[in-house]
Amino acid sequence: MPCNRLELLGFSFDTLTVSAVLDELLRRPRALRFAYIVTPNADHLTRLKRQPQLRLVYDAAWLRLLDSKFIWHAARILRQPVPPVATGADIAAALLSRLTAQTVAIIGMQPAVLTALQQRYPHLTFAHHVPPQNLLNDQLGFRRARDFAVSTNARFTFIALGSPLQEILAYAIASQPNALGLGLCTGSALEFCAGTQARAPAWMRSAGLEWLHRLARNPRRLARRYLIDDPPILAALVKQTWRQSRQN
Repeated sequence: MPCNRLELLGFSFDTLTVSAVLDELLRRPRALRFAYIVTPNADHLTRLKRQPQLRLVYDAAWLRLLDSKFIWHAARILRQPVPPVATGADIAAALLSRLTAQTVAIIGMQPAVLTALQQRYPHLTFAHHVPPQNLLNDQLGFRRARDFAVSTNARFTFIALGSPLQEILAYAIASQPNALGLGLCTGSALEFCAGTQARAPAWMRSAGLEWLHRLARNPRRLARRYLIDDPPILAALVKQTWRQSRQN
């Protein structure tokens, strides 16, 4: 397991690029007990400030990777040490392109997206489970989703339920002693892989403006997140920089 980590905004990130993450995923023996990776972005970090009880779920992850070019740019401007950006979308695309014929498990995602994904990756077999809505309040549905991952015994399980539900479910799967493989909490990444949702142009992603592209495409769902809930994380970054300058 990688051991080089960097603290940012009170969170410990692995300092791995996408290619290094892919090497770690493919190198990990399949027979090892289930582990999972998380890819926190500004929304995740803001939520962790509001709900510190979720730290246990993130701290238990095998890999913790920064999924925010926006935070990366802000930290660089403030001369803060910052880990490489390894987005869930980039990791998912790189991994699916490297896998040979095998079963990949997916929890969440609409059946239409699965159809498109299967067409793009015909050499892979997808085992798909669609849990009920409001899963955190549905104990039976939650257990079924957890047990699906355990019984499928896939080398890789994508948990595409959105945060923090996907991370909580991954933590629950990891608590099962007979669960094997790796879980990837990557949100809507598979929709990009399937081509059913368009990613921002490369220049916007590089500039840290992918959030603006998503906001323009879905303002009703994302306006509050991007314009109200997430900006305080930048204030926290400035505050961290100020504290460090006072100490030095």
